Order: sequence, then C-alpha cells, then structure tokens
Amino acid sequence: MIVLKGIDFGCVFAAAGTLNFFGNGWPYHKIYCALFDGFDFTGATLVTKTTTLNQCKGNMPLDYRFQPKEFFPDCIKVKFFKGVVLNAVGLSGPGVKTLLKYDRWQRKTKPFLISFMAVCKTKNDRIEETRRFVSLLKEELDFFCSKVGLEINVSCPNTEHNSTELAREAIEYLKIASSLKIPLVVKLNVLISNETVKRIADSGLCDAIDISNTIPWGQLSERIDWKGLFGSDISPLAHLGGGGLSGKPLLPIVCNKIKFLRRAGIELPIIGGGGVLQKNDVALLKDTGADAVAIGTVSILRPWRVKSIIDYANKIFKGGANENYR
Repeated sequence: MIVLKGIDFGCVFAAAGTLNFFGNGWPYHKIYCALFDGFDFTGATLVTKTTTLNQCKGNMPLDYRFQPKEFFPDCIKVKFFKGVVLNAVGLSGPGVKTLLKYDRWQRKTKPFLISFMAVCKTKNDRIEETRRFVSLLKEELDFFCSKVGLEINVSCPNTEHNSTELAREAIEYLKIASSLKIPLVVKLNVLISNETVKRIADSGLCDAIDISNTIPWGQLSERIDWKGLFGSDISPLAHLGGGGLSGKPLLPIVCNKIKFLRRAGIELPIIGGGGVLQKNDVALLKDTGADAVAIGTVSILRPWRVKSIIDYANKIFKGGANENYR
C-alpha cells in the first residue's frame, strides 16, 4: 500500500478521468452497473479527472453536470477486441474554481487525489497558473472532511504541449505546491527520460511517482503496431491532434520503465498503470517494482473485471511496500 505523509491511500487508484471529477463516473457506467456485478470500484482510491485552473473547452463538450453532451464522444475511439482506447479528450472541464464551489470534494470522507495540469503556452505562465491553482486549493483545504493529495499531471498528450518539457518543469511546480503541505504525486508517461524522473524523485519535494499516462499517437512505433491497431498510419483522431493510446500494448512498456527506474535507484513509491486488463497484469507490475496500481481503461474494455482486479491488487499488495526494491 502507499502511505504518503501519514495518509493511507491504499493499493489501487482509479486513474485520472476514470470516474470523472467527483467519483460519480460517466453515463455508460450506469449501463455497466446494471449488466455486470463486477463493475464496482469499491476498494480503489479516486484520482479526479485532471482539472485546469480555468475552464478548458478541450475536445469533449460537457453539460452542466460535467457529463459529455454526446453519449459516444467523437474524441474517443474504442477497439474492444484489440484491447485499446485512443482518446483526445483534451482536459475538458469547468476549471478548479467552479469545481470547488460545488463543495463535493470537501464533503468526501475517504482520502483521494485531485489531479491538476498547467496548460498555458509559456513556462512562466504555467508557473503562475500553478501558483493561482495552489492558492485557490489552499483556501479550501480546512473545509475538506477527508485527507487529500495532489497529483501534478505533466503528461497529457492532448494539450499540444511537449511532455518532456513539462516534466522538466515539474520540480518548479512541486516547489509551489509544497506550501499546501499535502502529499504530492507527479504523473508521467513512459517517454520521459529516466534521468528526468530521477531528478524529480531526488528533489525531496515529491511523495510518489505515477507511471504512466497515455502514449501519444505514433510514438514508440518499434513497440506499438499503430497501423495494426487502427488500420492506418494516420490517427482516426488526427483532426484533434492524434490522441493518446491506452490499453493492452502499454503494460510491457510500463513494466520495463518501472524496472529501469528502480535500477536507477528511485525508491519513492511508484503507482504503475497502463494496460491493466486482468489480475495477472497487477502481479506483473508488482514484480517489476510498483507499490500500487492504477486502473482506468479496463472500465471501458473489460468492465466485468474491475472488482476482481481491485480485490486481487489489495490482496497481493497488502503488507506494505515492495520489499524487493527497498
């Protein structure tokens, strides 16, 4: 399990975006709940859908309840039989000030993570954006019923940012967020160099690393058969920037990344996620050095397995950090 600043966040995280901003899920979840007894997130810690400081239109229009206006959003392409999802949602959301006004985060009774990403065009503006976000959150923390942590997302592929550049700025974001005095987690994708991850881990400002986010279209072509998955070298979401890949192909890549990070001497807790579609995938992540798992795409591709994966992960991670890497 992962204990950060004395707060037990458990062994399983519902990855950012999986359960929307407040843990209430998405319209199709109601159908899955009716169809599958195994579609149950009990035992998993919420990571909120990544919010920005200000309203972000993104590529998925939302209604007043922050639900998609379209039941089948054009920015998401699902290949059930191939076990993959391509999305270009683009951080659609109302902004953190609006989310805080709803008082739903404040009324939660179990520890969770708020996910945030700075999306301004320049580094200086992103740093200022982070300061303003931290200031707004700090004003509300005394009103939270449960303990909360902050996930700093520097790896969304759908915002026209260079994730490597954002990762290099992570330490500056962490310095600003450290004034909150809550657990800080940095969310990275596998494209970030081991050296950059090591600098973040060694900064003393980060409490855990989350590996990984989606992989931008066309990246790691030596390991991902993009044409085989989608029938073309051109992304079906090319009009929205290409999108990011989730699902089955990510698991071996994530496992390999975590293994190298451990060999590089990183001892911080690592949340491993990407392509977790069955119980054995959890065991693979643990064996390579993960301290907890994040699940997300399984809720779309194999919804009947959600509960069994959570129960299994809680069972095999029970007893604390992975001793093979401590």
